[in-house]
Amino acid sequence: MLDAIKLVINNEHKKAFCNLRSWTLIMNAITFLGNSTMIPSQCILRAFTRISPSKYIRDTSFRSYPSRFSSCINQYRNADSDRIIRPTNAVPFCTDRQSSVTAQVVSEARSHSASTTCANDTTLDQIYTKNGLNVKPLVVERLKRDEKDEEAVNEDEKGVKRDGFEGVKCNDVEEEAWRLLRDSIVTYCDSPVGTVAAKDPTDTTPSNYDQVFIRDFVPSALAFLLKGESEIVRNFLLHTLQLQSWEKTVDCYSPGQGLMPASFKVRTLPLEEDKFEEVLDPDFGEAAIGRVAPVDSGLWWIILLRAYGKITGDYSLQERIDVQTGIKMIANLCLADGFDMFPTLLVTDGSCMIDRRMGIHGHPLEIQALFYSALRSSREMITVNDSSKNIIKTISNRLSALSFHIRENYWVDKNKINEIYRYKTEEYSMDATNKFNIYPEQVSPWLMDWVPESPESGFLIGNLQPAHMDFRFFTLGNLWSIISSLGTPKQNQAILNLVEEKWDDLVGHMPLKICYPALESSEWHIITGSDPKNTPWSYHNGGSWPTLLWQFTLACIKMGRPELAEKAVTLAEKRLQADRWPEYYDTRDGKFIGKQSRLYQTWTIAGFLTSKQLLQNPEIASSLFWEEDLELLESCVCVLTKSGRKKCSRAAAKSQILI
Repeated sequence: MLDAIKLVINNEHKKAFCNLRSWTLIMNAITFLGNSTMIPSQCILRAFTRISPSKYIRDTSFRSYPSRFSSCINQYRNADSDRIIRPTNAVPFCTDRQSSVTAQVVSEARSHSASTTCANDTTLDQIYTKNGLNVKPLVVERLKRDEKDEEAVNEDEKGVKRDGFEGVKCNDVEEEAWRLLRDSIVTYCDSPVGTVAAKDPTDTTPSNYDQVFIRDFVPSALAFLLKGESEIVRNFLLHTLQLQSWEKTVDCYSPGQGLMPASFKVRTLPLEEDKFEEVLDPDFGEAAIGRVAPVDSGLWWIILLRAYGKITGDYSLQERIDVQTGIKMIANLCLADGFDMFPTLLVTDGSCMIDRRMGIHGHPLEIQALFYSALRSSREMITVNDSSKNIIKTISNRLSALSFHIRENYWVDKNKINEIYRYKTEEYSMDATNKFNIYPEQVSPWLMDWVPESPESGFLIGNLQPAHMDFRFFTLGNLWSIISSLGTPKQNQAILNLVEEKWDDLVGHMPLKICYPALESSEWHIITGSDPKNTPWSYHNGGSWPTLLWQFTLACIKMGRPELAEKAVTLAEKRLQADRWPEYYDTRDGKFIGKQSRLYQTWTIAGFLTSKQLLQNPEIASSLFWEEDLELLESCVCVLTKSGRKKCSRAAAKSQILI
């Protein structure tokens, strides 16, 4: 195997290595292959460096921005340059399995990697990696399998555990949903890599709904994983990982390393004669409405990576060199020091599912819950060694501080609201009760009327900043607080109690409200800037989003309340097919299809299917949520007890936290 590899590194290629470090990197990669468990007939590592792109790409228009796309050369002509290829006998590209290479080599290898290129041929799949200096240090090729390899793979596929879904009969609604989900699949180099956001055959102006969004693909990925189909998820994780390292610039400024794109699109570029080239064109926010970077994309990617390993049992993917480095890059980006005094993540408006101006800038609950989930996932997946000890310690410290902060300061019920209503203000003291100087006038009349009388019901508020509490109920943030155990067990049950008591408000005719209540009148004008899409009780401003079903189902199963999820799924099932799977619903009770709602929305379809599968096999849900981590509760990194100025409040609050 090693002899075959060394033969392809000819003298011309050796000369292209301009320094000893690059040559050492390639030899380390060769050693890695020699120590790996890959089948020798499947993969051959070839080394390239500073070779002009013109040898491989002859189209000058593409060569003018070579670091922008990840490409795949196809041998037939495509008349439509923006065509999404339908899936045809998708074959997984070659990937290396786990190895004993150290994390330091991992980091060096990823520092040279930034994109993938695949030459489409009946006997060959290639993955090129390239850095910002147009270097192509690694090319991994998969030769055509021999008959023995194919037989072995087929035997493996026969033995795949389908998690008990083989005998489950689908009704007409589910059958249509599966057909639509499969029709939404996007392929790249003849391999499935994701699903488009929406695929309405009557929509002539899809805008960016014909792209693969990281956030939107998560329910699709889970639906496929629960069905026993993991190839598309593995491909998605690896291709988006390659997009992570690309250079991205808005107004001559580049964000930090580790940022994941919001979405990508498979485009085709014509070459000479009868050839064309498939490229992955990512959007890091530079084309988004408002030009907002997708903070949640990297968090969703880490959460999905963990789910892939838990459901399939294939942990070799998360142990790969490049994947380990990708996890650390996202974690480092989120954990970077700043001016903030709180452990929460500071973001701008529109940086998550609510991607338009809705007054969530600051420390929105949705981001904090996903941040907490991603950190817990990272702590599970990062390989423990000398080079990773510091980041694991940093993650653990942040988790401890974040959980305490959210549980103490974001939680409200009737008693807490009454306490806030009686707050004294302008307290300058280390022992201040009103730590954030919240004015009692912020407690709106709607909240006093809406919060249940029972102390067994409550929720986590939407945002917290100095002199500002956003008392709106944000569904996604509260559900992920349950799923990740960001809230205490008592708080998690209280959130579901609230949903049950306020069913007409939060579910109505279609589950579930993205937030409650809607901004109206002067609040709508000031906070949204008179956004015509976010009018009261529409879209992000109090609209009803069926895709939230799968997260609600997961939270209910975790807390032993599956009957609530079944009630919501049954309600949605009566309308979704007849309404052509809308993106969202409008009005206070979710009675009407949204005025600008896309039809045949993929994450509506996938969210419904994932919910059905979770209810059919609730045991698998334990792979997707987190139980309380008592180790986090016992640790405290603050220095208050050492300084003597003030005692740490964690000990006083621990009795509540442990409930």
